[in-house]
Amino acid sequence: MRKAERGFTLVELAIVLVIIGIILGAILKGQEIIANAKIKRIVNDYKSIVAAIYTYQERYGSLPGDDPNATTRFGSCAGSNGDGDGRMDDEDTATTGRYWRHMRCAGIITGSGGNHPTNPYAGVIFIGYAMYNLSGHNICFTNIPGDVAEIVDRMNDDGIPNAGSIQGNTTATTYNHADTYTLCFRM
Repeated sequence: MRKAERGFTLVELAIVLVIIGIILGAILKGQEIIANAKIKRIVNDYKSIVAAIYTYQERYGSLPGDDPNATTRFGSCAGSNGDGDGRMDDEDTATTGRYWRHMRCAGIITGSGGNHPTNPYAGVIFIGYAMYNLSGHNICFTNIPGDVAEIVDRMNDDGIPNAGSIQGNTTATTYNHADTYTLCFRM
Protein backbone atom coordinates (compact mmCIF):
# COMPACT_ATOMS: atom_id res chain seq x y z
CA MET A 1 0.00 0.00 0.00
CA ARG A 2 1.21 3.44 -0.89
CA LYS A 3 0.90 6.27 1.51
CA ALA A 4 -1.11 9.11 0.19
CA GLU A 5 1.28 11.73 -1.10
CA ARG A 6 0.22 15.25 -0.45
CA GLY A 7 1.59 18.31 -2.25
CA PHE A 8 0.69 21.95 -2.30
CA THR A 9 -2.71 22.87 -3.60
CA LEU A 10 -3.12 25.51 -6.27
CA VAL A 11 -4.53 27.90 -3.69
CA GLU A 12 -1.49 27.47 -1.44
CA LEU A 13 0.88 28.02 -4.37
CA ALA A 14 -1.06 31.12 -5.44
CA ILE A 15 -0.84 32.56 -1.90
CA VAL A 16 2.93 31.95 -1.79
CA LEU A 17 3.38 33.63 -5.20
CA VAL A 18 1.31 36.63 -4.10
CA ILE A 19 3.40 37.01 -0.95
CA ILE A 20 6.63 36.80 -2.97
CA GLY A 21 5.25 39.40 -5.39
CA ILE A 22 4.38 41.77 -2.53
CA ILE A 23 7.87 41.40 -1.03
CA LEU A 24 9.57 42.02 -4.40
CA GLY A 25 7.31 45.02 -5.04
CA ALA A 26 8.19 46.50 -1.66
CA ILE A 27 11.92 46.01 -2.30
CA LEU A 28 11.71 47.65 -5.73
CA LYS A 29 9.66 50.55 -4.38
CA GLY A 30 12.17 51.00 -1.56
CA GLN A 31 15.03 51.15 -4.07
CA GLU A 32 13.11 53.75 -6.08
CA ILE A 33 12.56 55.87 -2.96
CA ILE A 34 16.27 55.70 -2.12
CA ALA A 35 17.25 56.65 -5.69
CA ASN A 36 14.86 59.63 -5.65
CA ALA A 37 16.19 60.76 -2.28
CA LYS A 38 19.76 60.75 -3.63
CA ILE A 39 18.70 62.86 -6.60
CA LYS A 40 16.93 65.36 -4.35
CA ARG A 41 19.96 65.48 -2.05
CA ILE A 42 22.20 66.69 -4.89
CA VAL A 43 19.91 69.65 -5.58
CA ASN A 44 19.43 70.37 -1.87
CA ASP A 45 23.20 70.22 -1.26
CA TYR A 46 23.71 72.72 -4.09
CA LYS A 47 21.14 75.12 -2.60
CA SER A 48 22.62 74.75 0.90
CA ILE A 49 26.14 75.48 -0.33
CA VAL A 50 24.98 78.58 -2.20
CA ALA A 51 23.22 79.80 0.95
CA ALA A 52 26.37 79.14 3.02
CA ILE A 53 28.57 81.05 0.56
CA TYR A 54 26.24 84.07 0.57
CA THR A 55 26.02 83.96 4.37
CA TYR A 56 29.82 84.04 4.63
CA GLN A 57 30.04 86.87 2.12
CA GLU A 58 27.38 88.89 3.92
CA ARG A 59 29.07 88.44 7.32
CA TYR A 60 32.67 89.03 6.30
CA GLY A 61 32.55 90.98 3.04
CA SER A 62 34.59 88.34 1.23
CA LEU A 63 33.99 85.03 -0.46
CA PRO A 64 35.02 81.95 1.54
CA GLY A 65 38.37 80.68 0.33
CA ASP A 66 39.17 84.09 -1.11
CA ASP A 67 39.06 85.94 2.23
CA PRO A 68 42.38 87.80 2.70
CA ASN A 69 41.64 88.25 6.45
CA ALA A 70 40.57 84.69 7.34
CA THR A 71 43.55 83.96 9.59
CA THR A 72 42.97 87.22 11.47
CA ARG A 73 39.34 86.18 12.07
CA PHE A 74 39.78 82.48 12.70
CA GLY A 75 43.45 81.97 13.56
CA SER A 76 45.01 78.66 12.59
CA CYS A 77 41.55 77.17 11.98
CA ALA A 78 41.42 79.08 8.66
CA GLY A 79 44.59 77.40 7.39
CA SER A 80 45.53 80.26 5.10
CA ASN A 81 44.19 83.49 3.68
CA GLY A 82 42.74 83.85 0.24
CA ASP A 83 44.22 86.30 -2.23
CA GLY A 84 41.16 88.56 -2.53
CA ASP A 85 40.85 88.10 -6.31
CA GLY A 86 37.10 87.38 -6.13
CA ARG A 87 37.46 83.68 -6.91
CA MET A 88 36.82 80.76 -4.57
CA ASP A 89 38.53 78.12 -6.68
CA ASP A 90 41.94 78.53 -5.05
CA GLU A 91 42.57 75.09 -3.56
CA ASP A 92 44.86 74.27 -0.65
CA THR A 93 45.54 70.83 -2.18
CA ALA A 94 43.83 68.44 -4.58
CA THR A 95 41.73 66.98 -1.76
CA THR A 96 40.85 70.06 0.28
CA GLY A 97 39.32 73.43 -0.39
CA ARG A 98 40.16 76.60 1.49
CA TYR A 99 36.52 77.69 0.98
CA TRP A 100 35.27 74.70 3.03
CA ARG A 101 37.77 75.48 5.78
CA HIS A 102 36.71 79.14 5.95
CA MET A 103 32.98 78.29 6.09
CA ARG A 104 33.58 75.62 8.74
CA CYS A 105 35.69 77.97 10.89
CA ALA A 106 32.88 80.54 10.66
CA GLY A 107 30.41 77.90 11.89
CA ILE A 108 28.32 78.15 8.71
CA ILE A 109 28.74 74.51 7.69
CA THR A 110 29.52 71.46 9.80
CA GLY A 111 32.75 69.57 9.95
CA SER A 112 36.35 70.59 10.41
CA GLY A 113 39.22 71.29 8.08
CA GLY A 114 39.04 71.74 4.37
CA ASN A 115 38.11 68.25 3.19
CA HIS A 116 35.60 68.21 0.38
CA PRO A 117 32.16 66.95 1.42
CA THR A 118 30.94 63.86 -0.38
CA ASN A 119 27.82 63.48 -2.48
CA PRO A 120 25.39 60.52 -2.42
CA TYR A 121 27.29 58.78 -5.23
CA ALA A 122 30.65 58.60 -3.39
CA GLY A 123 32.07 61.58 -5.26
CA VAL A 124 33.17 64.91 -3.84
CA ILE A 125 31.67 68.37 -4.01
CA PHE A 126 33.96 71.23 -5.03
CA ILE A 127 33.73 74.81 -6.18
CA GLY A 128 35.27 75.75 -9.51
CA TYR A 129 35.43 78.81 -11.68
CA ALA A 130 34.30 78.85 -15.34
CA MET A 131 33.91 75.07 -15.54
CA TYR A 132 33.04 73.61 -18.96
CA ASN A 133 30.77 76.17 -20.69
CA LEU A 134 29.68 77.80 -17.43
CA SER A 135 30.81 81.26 -16.44
CA GLY A 136 31.55 82.44 -12.91
CA HIS A 137 31.55 80.21 -9.83
CA ASN A 138 30.23 76.68 -10.11
CA ILE A 139 29.40 74.04 -7.55
CA CYS A 140 30.39 70.64 -8.91
CA PHE A 141 29.54 67.06 -7.93
CA THR A 142 31.84 64.27 -9.14
CA ASN A 143 31.01 60.63 -9.92
CA ILE A 144 27.34 61.21 -10.87
CA PRO A 145 25.86 58.33 -12.94
CA GLY A 146 24.69 59.37 -16.41
CA ASP A 147 21.01 58.60 -15.81
CA VAL A 148 21.04 60.62 -12.58
CA ALA A 149 22.89 63.52 -14.22
CA GLU A 150 20.27 63.61 -16.94
CA ILE A 151 17.38 63.58 -14.44
CA VAL A 152 18.92 66.38 -12.34
CA ASP A 153 19.66 68.45 -15.43
CA ARG A 154 16.22 67.87 -16.97
CA MET A 155 14.35 68.64 -13.71
CA ASN A 156 16.30 71.84 -12.99
CA ASP A 157 17.55 73.06 -16.38
CA ASP A 158 17.43 72.01 -20.03
CA GLY A 159 18.58 68.36 -19.88
CA ILE A 160 21.50 69.05 -22.23
CA PRO A 161 24.92 68.25 -20.73
CA ASN A 162 26.87 70.96 -22.59
CA ALA A 163 24.37 73.83 -22.33
CA GLY A 164 22.37 75.74 -19.74
CA SER A 165 23.10 76.47 -16.09
CA ILE A 166 23.78 72.81 -15.18
CA GLN A 167 26.42 71.03 -17.23
CA GLY A 168 28.35 67.79 -17.27
CA ASN A 169 31.98 67.30 -18.21
CA THR A 170 31.27 66.46 -21.84
CA THR A 171 30.90 68.08 -25.23
CA ALA A 172 28.06 65.70 -26.10
CA THR A 173 24.49 66.94 -26.40
CA THR A 174 22.99 63.93 -24.59
CA TYR A 175 23.94 62.06 -21.43
CA ASN A 176 25.30 58.53 -21.81
CA HIS A 177 23.76 56.45 -19.00
CA ALA A 178 26.78 54.15 -18.91
CA ASP A 179 29.15 57.04 -18.06
CA THR A 180 29.71 59.01 -14.89
CA TYR A 181 29.89 62.80 -14.88
CA THR A 182 31.12 65.76 -12.95
CA LEU A 183 27.92 67.76 -12.84
CA CYS A 184 28.36 71.50 -12.27
CA PHE A 185 25.72 74.07 -11.31
CA ARG A 186 26.26 77.76 -12.06
CA MET A 187 25.89 79.83 -8.89
